[in-house]
Amino acid sequence: MTMSTPTNGDGRLDGAVVAVAGAAGPAGRAALLKLAEAGATVVAADADAARLAEAVDAARYAHGGATVIGDTVDLLDLDATRAWAERTEKEFGRVDGLVHLVGGWRGSATFAETDLADWELLEKLLVRTVQHTSLAFEGALNRSGNGRYVLVSAAGASKPTAGNAAYAAAKSAAEAWTLALGDAFRKAGGDPAEGGGPSAAATVVIIKALVHDAMRAERPNAKFAGFTDVKDLAEAIVGVWEKPATEVNGTRLWLTPQP
Repeated sequence: MTMSTPTNGDGRLDGAVVAVAGAAGPAGRAALLKLAEAGATVVAADADAARLAEAVDAARYAHGGATVIGDTVDLLDLDATRAWAERTEKEFGRVDGLVHLVGGWRGSATFAETDLADWELLEKLLVRTVQHTSLAFEGALNRSGNGRYVLVSAAGASKPTAGNAAYAAAKSAAEAWTLALGDAFRKAGGDPAEGGGPSAAATVVIIKALVHDAMRAERPNAKFAGFTDVKDLAEAIVGVWEKPATEVNGTRLWLTPQP
């Protein structure tokens, strides 16, 4: 298949096919724009069809030659997620990346006030969706020759606070699951001593919190200390393809100081 390249892009991911889960939020929109700019064919998914269509249209308009498509997918349904992965690989002939941006937050004033209903919600949003996308895309990423599975996580997973027990626990579980995928990639690559090594990589990008232009406009006097701009996150995501899989696989990339 001949893939189109953005007329005003930088070409770093020319020919690559990258799927983005949770693409309709601010981080997803920034990622679509940056991936399209880098030359990738971008396949975006979200449960919110209207917001997804807006995000896809924005990326298309920003980069006139880019191929950016949207697919409304229920990532809480493993069969639906597998079908999305299979459709993508069948249509474009390959899948070189899955960027996981499904988010959500619930917290409480104190540990004692933790509502376990928050855990039930966050376990679905932050853990179950990771399980489903990783299981669905593992094969295609291995077949790519340069596949990447990118999870965006939070510094709070490494230093949980009393009011964020459910959130931190869910993020920690998602990180562990992603690193287990990385171990599967390592084993699939064979013994490095015999010239082997992973051809795909799973990595965790860690932030404190995200900020975007609309937040700054709403709170012009806020410092947002330690926050990562969604544009910088998107740039870091594109960057994971620029290093060999052996250097990226099973690692955490910190975009904020480690706690």
